[in-house]
Amino acid sequence: MKLRDIHWFKFASPQNFYTLSGRIWPWFSGLAALLTVIGLWISFFVAPVDAQQGQGYRIIFVHVPASQMSMFIYLVMAAWAGFGLAFNTRLSGMMASALAPTGALFAFLSLITGALWGKPMWGAWWVWDARLTSELILLFLYLGFLALQASIDDPRRADKACAILALVGAVNVPIIYFSVKWWNTLHQGASVSMKGASMATPMLAGMLIMVLAFWMYTIAIALLRVRSIILDRERHTEWVKHAVA
Repeated sequence: MKLRDIHWFKFASPQNFYTLSGRIWPWFSGLAALLTVIGLWISFFVAPVDAQQGQGYRIIFVHVPASQMSMFIYLVMAAWAGFGLAFNTRLSGMMASALAPTGALFAFLSLITGALWGKPMWGAWWVWDARLTSELILLFLYLGFLALQASIDDPRRADKACAILALVGAVNVPIIYFSVKWWNTLHQGASVSMKGASMATPMLAGMLIMVLAFWMYTIAIALLRVRSIILDRERHTEWVKHAVA
């Protein structure tokens, strides 16, 4: 069977997506575990010591992927939420809800690792830097999304309210990304860009593998979580009763 022969829209049904996600999430979780082990090994045992920051720079192998994923997940969450708001699809709101906790986790991890990195580099755990402040706002947006979702009993109404919050909050993501260019901040610019990388090859390899590991983890945990959401919201349907029997 070729890819073009697959009827992709059939997976917009929660029932069909539940079956698909059950088949593929273990593969992503396995890849996440494997890539994390390889990435951490390269990052801590293969990559050389940085000439200026010493051993302390190694926290970037967690900090940078977490920061990138916190922004990207929010955009994907907002896209799912907006799609559900526009087309009234049930699965869209479920996917947005499944992504939010992981995005909040990465935003929190980004701030914590940033503080651990900033103390020896800047001499302070926290400064009201444009990049740090906008990342903190991102964490609050995630927490606000989760709190709003939990405060409304009707899931469809909750999805619509959260979709509006997600779409409005999406404007913060480009602010985070471009903050080091728009304002004079303590936070350094990107070490990897379209023009190339300003780091040694082992450092770059460790960084890219860790980014990929975080991607695999995000996909796996979102698929696993959306399965629980589908079962909860569709629990009165016949197919769920058979699935959990």
